[in-house]
Amino acid sequence: MKARKRYFSEESSENFWPSFTDMISTIVLILFFLILLSYVQNIVVGSNLQNANKELELANSKIVSAKERLREIQSDVERAEMALQLSQDKIDKQEKVILESNKELGDLRAKLRSLGLIRVNVLKQVQESIENELGNNINKKKLVSVAENGNIILNESILFDTGSAVIKENSKELLNKLAISFEKILDDEKVRKYIDAIEIQGHADERKGNIPNSVLSANRATAVVDYLMKANPNLKAKYGKYFAASGYSYFRPRVKGSNPEAWKANRRIEISVILKDPSIRKLIDEYLDESNEIFTDKQQ
Repeated sequence: MKARKRYFSEESSENFWPSFTDMISTIVLILFFLILLSYVQNIVVGSNLQNANKELELANSKIVSAKERLREIQSDVERAEMALQLSQDKIDKQEKVILESNKELGDLRAKLRSLGLIRVNVLKQVQESIENELGNNINKKKLVSVAENGNIILNESILFDTGSAVIKENSKELLNKLAISFEKILDDEKVRKYIDAIEIQGHADERKGNIPNSVLSANRATAVVDYLMKANPNLKAKYGKYFAASGYSYFRPRVKGSNPEAWKANRRIEISVILKDPSIRKLIDEYLDESNEIFTDKQQ
């Protein structure tokens, strides 16, 4: 009985160790594969993680660039808003300047209109004074008329013969009345202060004669001035400096055309009352100075 038991124990022991060894080898092999698998997985995960980090860094870089671009856009928007505000301020200032300029132009127009009315009043007084002096003894409508420019026109045929600068006897009464009238006009200081000169103008027609038209028209104007001064010595003594004679030949026709009617209308003596320009120039200079100061202030 004992012999059999020992036999069985030895046989079992011999069979056990190879099996255990195989099992350990299997376990080791499994562990090796697991470790290898884990290593490979770590490599793959590490590579993916590295790629992910690169993508994350790239994304972060894009975010930073986008933030910088956004700041630039915000800065551009702020500058544009500032520029828009400045432009609006300039527009408001320009509108204010325009309103002020329009007001000043209105004031200047009013002042110039007042000067124009003064000129009209002066010419009206001259005309009325001449008409009053002429009275009813002379046919005024035939001898004296008023042009559109306000000049007083004397019929040339009444004053002179054709081609002559010698005053006719029958026209001297008219000139005597004019000499007295001009003295009364210039005696009025309110009127006189606006008068710069009283110009006697000689005008001829376009036809040529023995005496050149320029010479004839100037001689006739001079003859009228000389006679006025001679007819009224007081006028010469007090206001002779106001009178001037000018010859315009045929260069300022009243009527265009080459016919007897046009020639007759263009042969004439005109009396032009010239107002002083400094008053107008002073107004304009003051306006320009004020406007210049306003624009300079606005630009500063």
